Amino acid sequence: MSQKTILIVDDDPDVRLGLHILLKANHYNVIFAADGMASIAEARKHKPDLIVLDLGLPAGDGFSVMERLKANDGLSLIPVIVVSARDRNANMDRALKAGAKAFLQKPVDNAELLKVIRQVLGEPPITAKPVVHDLGSL
Repeated sequence: MSQKTILIVDDDPDVRLGLHILLKANHYNVIFAADGMASIAEARKHKPDLIVLDLGLPAGDGFSVMERLKANDGLSLIPVIVVSARDRNANMDRALKAGAKAFLQKPVDNAELLKVIRQVLGEPPITAKPVVHDLGSL
């Protein structure tokens, strides 16, 4: 079974680094984009299995990214998990209606993120304890 590729879209380099460490330790390939425009280019180039998307981005927020993904036949089926510091009550329904498979509030619990990633990718639950490093609050 080949490794799944996850595109992390977040403008905070510390968040990208923390997620990179977490996901690599759990056997995922990881690619990055720091803004809305770069996220579409990276998605076209790499065709990731999943996108973990922040909402507050320069050059097109997360909602515009999801809209552009859904409008592109080659990218419309890539599942998206939104991980955002924006108010959950004001943004979760909008994100799910825009096509996100899940909405997680920052700071995100690493074990919960891994659980949701596995669910969205259709992978079986982890029976052993996943590799989770204490990365502080991402």
